[in-house]
Amino acid sequence: MSTLTPALEGVVEDFRAVGPQDRLQLLLELSRELPPLPERYAGAPERMERVDECQSPLFLAVEVDGEGGARAVHLYFDAPAEAPTTRGFAGILREGLDGSTPEEVLAVPDDFYVGLGLAEAVSPLRLRGMAAMLARIKRQVRAAA
Repeated sequence: MSTLTPALEGVVEDFRAVGPQDRLQLLLELSRELPPLPERYAGAPERMERVDECQSPLFLAVEVDGEGGARAVHLYFDAPAEAPTTRGFAGILREGLDGSTPEEVLAVPDDFYVGLGLAEAVSPLRLRGMAAMLARIKRQVRAAA
């Protein structure tokens, strides 16, 4: 069964609670909250995976730590400050998935972003970038788990 993590459900609820213009503002806020890369990834895009489907350059890295039922997924994103939509999508995924178990991440529906209500404010091409980010995250989680 596909489900959202509790944190991702909270993000989706935040987006559903506001109108289209406010959704863009929420996306912009999440873009600003994307944390800087840890030293091991900063300035080393070759250690990250590029998501070519994104209109702006976006790189991501996925780490799975812990053992058994205590495993946790950690997400790292690198996108230019001049790409707030792409950074906002990365912020949604980080906010909603970071710290989740591999099983929780893999259970997220591939089209969960439809529930955000961004189709009215963002082009389908941009939404395709978010779908590609999630697909890459899931692939890296499967490889690490």
